[in-house]
Amino acid sequence: MCNAKAGMAALVSVQGALDFFGQQQQAKAQQAAQARDIALERQRLGREQTGQLLQKFQQEESEARKMEQLALEQRAREATGVVAMGEAGVEQEATQQALIADYGRVRAAAARQKQYRDIGYGLATEEAGYRSQQEIARLDRQVQRPNLALSLMETGVKAARTYREFAS
Repeated sequence: MCNAKAGMAALVSVQGALDFFGQQQQAKAQQAAQARDIALERQRLGREQTGQLLQKFQQEESEARKMEQLALEQRAREATGVVAMGEAGVEQEATQQALIADYGRVRAAAARQKQYRDIGYGLATEEAGYRSQQEIARLDRQVQRPNLALSLMETGVKAARTYREFAS
């Protein structure tokens, strides 16, 4: 009977050890999953910010082409106006100054739009960074690691109970 009691207590001890090692493996797997998820979030943020930057560059390129086209149209208007005024005998300087002033207002408006877009880009990039920080903080929670001393104590208590149950 003593061998059966000792055998059952030994089985409970082995079970406790296996539980502890299982908990350790689970904690390691959880940490690895967290590290992977955090790395993926950082990659996602990088892609998002790259996309925002590319969009900004595309808008700037589009605006530059519009301004080039506007400059060509302005030069054509000026040339046409100069020829027409010369043929009509009208004083050219006032009309030419008006055309130049119009063009200057258009360029100033385009510059303000670019400033607003740059501010918007900065805010969007900052917001993406904040969202990413919050997601990383959510993912990076404390992993519960098993405590060897506590596990040994619990296993000892279980083994003693099992030994006592078979003793009675």
